[in-house]
Amino acid sequence: MRAAKINSNIKSTIEYWKHISHDIHEPLNSHDYYKLSKILDKLLDIVGANEKHELMGLVDVISHMITMYDERENYQVKGMYGIKALKFLMDQHHLTQSNLSEIGSQGVVSEVLQGKRKLNISQIKKLSKRFHVSPNTFID
Repeated sequence: MRAAKINSNIKSTIEYWKHISHDIHEPLNSHDYYKLSKILDKLLDIVGANEKHELMGLVDVISHMITMYDERENYQVKGMYGIKALKFLMDQHHLTQSNLSEIGSQGVVSEVLQGKRKLNISQIKKLSKRFHVSPNTFID
């Protein structure tokens, strides 16, 4: 594809994106999730069984966002927080202390897992993103 064609496509995308970006984004709560699900339903009505439909890429992206939200919301184990939750997630993902660079050095990870040190906000945000769970998961 020539550069001029790519630039033209990007300009068109930007113009249309202004109209849909407030609805099509990673769901942050149940309201966003509901809106995105409704959009997906409408798109599936349009696309039908046609795997080659021009909107199929958008269907895939929205489906992925919904799936990630579902996994994040359903993955947290009720009543399990803080270090206990971190240890559980490490076990589920077959991780060792050396795999948790989000926390810091292996010595820091060891202190956190032994309860000698608390996780800070930065570490909590990184772990939340890595494991696709709420930051509250890591707060005692």
